[in-house]
Amino acid sequence: MPKVLISDSLSEQGITVLEQAPGIEVINRPGASPDELLELIGDIDGLAIRSGTKVTSDVLAAAKNLRIVGRAGIGVDNVDIGAATEHGVVVVNTPEGNNITTAEHAIALMVSLARHIPQATASMKAGKWEKKKFQGMELYNRTLGVLGAGNIGRFVVSRAKGLGMKVIVHDPYLTEEAAARLEVERVELDEMMSRADVVTVHVPKTKDTTGILGAAEFAKAKPGLIVINAARGGIVDEAALLDALESGQVGAAGLDVFVEEPPPEDHPLVNHPNVICTPHLGASTEQAQINVAVAVAEQIRDFLLNGEVRNSINVPSVSPEQAAAVSPYTVLGEKLGAFQGQLAQGRVDVVEVEYSGDVAELKVAPITIAVLKGILSSVRESVNLVNASHIAQELDIKVIETKVARPDDFASRVTVKVKGVVDRLVAGAVFHGDQPRIVRIDDFMLEAIPEGQTLLIHNHDQNGVVGKVGTLLGNAGINISRMQLALHESRGEACMLVNIDQDPGDEVLSSLRDADNMIAVQLLEL
Repeated sequence: MPKVLISDSLSEQGITVLEQAPGIEVINRPGASPDELLELIGDIDGLAIRSGTKVTSDVLAAAKNLRIVGRAGIGVDNVDIGAATEHGVVVVNTPEGNNITTAEHAIALMVSLARHIPQATASMKAGKWEKKKFQGMELYNRTLGVLGAGNIGRFVVSRAKGLGMKVIVHDPYLTEEAAARLEVERVELDEMMSRADVVTVHVPKTKDTTGILGAAEFAKAKPGLIVINAARGGIVDEAALLDALESGQVGAAGLDVFVEEPPPEDHPLVNHPNVICTPHLGASTEQAQINVAVAVAEQIRDFLLNGEVRNSINVPSVSPEQAAAVSPYTVLGEKLGAFQGQLAQGRVDVVEVEYSGDVAELKVAPITIAVLKGILSSVRESVNLVNASHIAQELDIKVIETKVARPDDFASRVTVKVKGVVDRLVAGAVFHGDQPRIVRIDDFMLEAIPEGQTLLIHNHDQNGVVGKVGTLLGNAGINISRMQLALHESRGEACMLVNIDQDPGDEVLSSLRDADNMIAVQLLEL
């Protein structure tokens, strides 16, 4: 009989799903300490958690029977995904259980700011009647700028339209057709900032979106702009927001998230009179907690009883018999996708995955999904091997899967072509010992290990370039672990992939880009 341990507080409705499942024994220990978890986990088959339980490598090593960890919520930073995969443990989450709740919270912050509701309430509780002081702004016919049109952003759009607002959206991955279906206008970021009366943020926190709303963006805004962030702390530059509030360029802000949580007591934004804030309550409603509890319970139940996997973070959808052959190529596919996703300079229209040689004889669908996961992880949160295809469809990305005869150079090869703002080609192969390699970047042939912080450098083929790269990185205390070079003789150009041991920072990247004979330098995380 499979045993399921619930180690964090879960809504009763979720517990009931597991208790009523035939053949499952439920052990409910919310608030279990790390020592208690280690003691209980030995014969557990399924583990249901929220954010409190830390599923560390030690816990996974002690969990001899564990087959699935289910997170009631989106974030899985409290689970050691690498160790879970190594131990053969499926990790699933519930990425859609709190979309509506978070969207409603953003709308609540917006309405509260427009009508000064928190400030007026505090004034009245202090015994005052300051009717003129709190004259508000009517939202009807005002322009709302939505940064990010994913699941939450789309719910915000629909609710704002119900208020009679004009909605404009900035999302490089939103097509004209998808914008037409949402009945919104798709605009560039600068235009959104210059036209919007209110801007609300609904993008994942990535290298590209961190600080995306900063001093330059606020300078382009209408004076008195209202800013809402119920997504992730750091997407809005906190220092720049404070300066804009002080100058009046931003009239008010509603914040549910902060870079540091909880923020310090003297945080200037928390204490600013024109800021209202909540302690990361976006997903904190009774219905959302029920939704994620029921969803994770059903996922654990269906996996333990039927082997069904939904919203998996770390497992491709293949049979046990196929997994051994396909697994190295899913790793390669995700690396190639991550490479392409970080090279893309905006909208991706077409992803073509070409399989040649022995790999074409396998079930390649999970590999294609892994490629999409790698590409989309740069622009969407909670992308996994189950929902990557669905997200690609939402974004109207055309996916083409082809198989061709054996290539001349490798027994098997996977080639990923991306068409969009720029067209790029990256190919890879699996070497002896199931080691993934990048073997082609556009017209450059090489054999490089896609791993960790990696510099992609495109330069004119002139003496001294490699030495200059080594000197600049060495002077910055950055170690080069590997360097692979490729040459295009007819064009007189070269390409190199440089594996380094740390993020070089903007100053070093700027120095590399300014060096003689450089064409382009890009930092990738592989």
